[in-house]
Amino acid sequence: MSAVAADPRPAVAGASPIPFARIVKVELRKMFNTRSGFWLMASIAIIALIATVSVIIFANDSDMGYGLFATVIGFPMAILLPIVAILSVTSEWSQRTGLTTFTLIPHRGQVISAKAVASIVVGVVSMLLAFAIGAVGNVVGSTIAGVDIVWDVAFSDFLLIIFANVLGLLVGFMLGVLIRNSAGAIVGYFVYSFVLTTIFEVLANVANWFKTIRPWIDFNFAQGKLFDAPVTGKEWANLGTSSIIWLVIPLIIGVWMVLRSEVK
Repeated sequence: MSAVAADPRPAVAGASPIPFARIVKVELRKMFNTRSGFWLMASIAIIALIATVSVIIFANDSDMGYGLFATVIGFPMAILLPIVAILSVTSEWSQRTGLTTFTLIPHRGQVISAKAVASIVVGVVSMLLAFAIGAVGNVVGSTIAGVDIVWDVAFSDFLLIIFANVLGLLVGFMLGVLIRNSAGAIVGYFVYSFVLTTIFEVLANVANWFKTIRPWIDFNFAQGKLFDAPVTGKEWANLGTSSIIWLVIPLIIGVWMVLRSEVK
């Protein structure tokens, strides 16, 4: 009889790390596997369909064109996608799953990075789906109106629109990381998008000095230029400078807080 029994426990030291692609897949699944998450995703397609039907019914025949469909669909997308990104982060705290998540994957930076990638993937796929619905609506609407089918949105315009919406999505993601509370982050996004934008607009109208520097410090204003192609070199510089103030620095602070905060 052997004096030393074999150790049945696996060699933990030799365990391979969890692949980043697997973490992204898990985060994608988590965005859909709750009832609220599913209907939030479904609402993107539903609202795009409603917007398309509304254009077919109410738009003038002379205005019928793909650019009109893309514009009408773009407004609700700009609001919904940041909320999707917010909830992808804050769900760990609002649903109290963070302790489980960060225990299974101790490297919190990987989890946050995977959430960012998953949010961007969902955002881009959602926009492509919405654009496809708009394309069908353009064909149907033009046929019903008896006018020529107009494709007045260039491929470069598509890329700029997608990039602009991804930036808006990342603002929501940043607020989710920074605040880590669903209601608070959503309120923060609407304050940023509407209240702060209105304040900047009023200041630009009453103070010439602020009107001059506004493109350099107002990220929402600089981001809006992406919808008005072509974008000049100065406008790209405005976007880069303002994004450092309103996106990059707050995101770094938020990630730093997540990496060092106690998860309960």
